[in-house]
Amino acid sequence: MLLRLPYLVVSSVFAFIRLLPMSDVDKDIEILTLRHQLAVLQRQIDRPRITPSDRAFLAALLHRLPRPKLRQLHLIVSPDTVLRWHRDLIRRRHADASRRKRSGRPPTRRSIQVLVLRLARENSGWGYRRIHGELSVLGIRVAPSTVWEILKQHGIEPAPERDRQTWAAFLRGQAHAILACDFFTATTLNGVTLYVFAVIEHANRRIRILGATAHPTADWVTQAARNVVMDLQGAGATVTHLIRDRDSKFTRAFDAVFEAEGIKIVTTGIRVPRMNSIMERWVQTCRHEILDRSLIWNQAHLLHALGEFEAFYNQHRPHRTLHSAAPLRPATDPITEPERLDRLDVHRRDRLGGVLHE
Repeated sequence: MLLRLPYLVVSSVFAFIRLLPMSDVDKDIEILTLRHQLAVLQRQIDRPRITPSDRAFLAALLHRLPRPKLRQLHLIVSPDTVLRWHRDLIRRRHADASRRKRSGRPPTRRSIQVLVLRLARENSGWGYRRIHGELSVLGIRVAPSTVWEILKQHGIEPAPERDRQTWAAFLRGQAHAILACDFFTATTLNGVTLYVFAVIEHANRRIRILGATAHPTADWVTQAARNVVMDLQGAGATVTHLIRDRDSKFTRAFDAVFEAEGIKIVTTGIRVPRMNSIMERWVQTCRHEILDRSLIWNQAHLLHALGEFEAFYNQHRPHRTLHSAAPLRPATDPITEPERLDRLDVHRRDRLGGVLHE
């Protein structure tokens, strides 16, 4: 209808322009001819189909003619129908105008919407009532239903569904007090499998490689636990939880060493490596950057390579979690002097014969 109605209007304007140079006699002859054609069509078609655009066009043309004049015209519809079309057209126009005037309640400011979403994102246990109360404390007056509508429009679930703590959130919140440990294996050239024991601090990602052995006995593992405790005491680290898997190499004596220092043992689920994801990720890094690129001769060679990688990892290798800093090296201040940027004097130091670059 939106395209047909302008087409009818434009075509009628051109038809009107064509009638201007015609005389009255020519116009009367054309009208009589069109009337006769209309009478012939009415004998063939009982009820013609009229589109909404045709109705609007006819109503706009014929609404000024008086009713007696309309009855004299050979129209395909009755005059009352044309007048009803016109009334419907006027009614819809006024209805659209009144609908545009009724704008309703003004929309909530975008800054308030952003603040509501931020409060919901940063506080998973807050429902819309709690968020509304926090806005009132800040002096922002909105209705609780407005807060509910904002959360619903952006697909944010109610507080009970959002307040489920994931392992990732738990590890971030408790990182300063969590230590993780694990064993991983390395194979030498003669086929001997060596077990490497390492621990990592969640807070600063510092890694400690405590040794490697082909036979991790209970006494060896317990002594490694004592070495970890002494290193933590020397570094002044405050640890309250130790994450480990359910490997049989972690004996009761191993747990007793940490429990004596007030460190609680947290065992991961069966076949759930994500519960110890940070340690598993470091093991993958160690394999990709050292073990997969080196041929290990024996246990002494393995300890030497792992010692170099431990120093490289703690003192140089940048970490995204630490904003490109290293566990034992703070973030470097950016260079702001244009002269230094134009002439960068960078030197490389190789570790393990060029496997690692600093």
